[in-house]
Amino acid sequence: MPYNEDLANRIRNYCRGKKGISERKMFGGVCFMVNGNMACGVERNNLVIRVGPDKYEEALKNPFARPMDFTGRPLKGFIYVVPEGYKSIATLRKWIGSGVNFAKALPSK
Repeated sequence: MPYNEDLANRIRNYCRGKKGISERKMFGGVCFMVNGNMACGVERNNLVIRVGPDKYEEALKNPFARPMDFTGRPLKGFIYVVPEGYKSIATLRKWIGSGVNFAKALPSK
């Protein structure tokens, strides 16, 4: 199944003009990288956010979030957000911002 191009375009709009952000095909979808580190992306209709291990459990308390289980096993520090959880511009920006902030804190690749 292809990834949600509308969601990818919404993320592109958020990232436009921000330094160090690039795009890469991954997971059968698209990922947005900050200085070479994955921050967020789109897989099917899921918003993928890299929240990191310290904020993982907290992020999962959101009713629209679940573990990223792309391979059948959850990836610690990565979550999926279902469409209801990123409908509004404000919530989408909040999620993307958390992924970008985590990726910014990592050493550049």
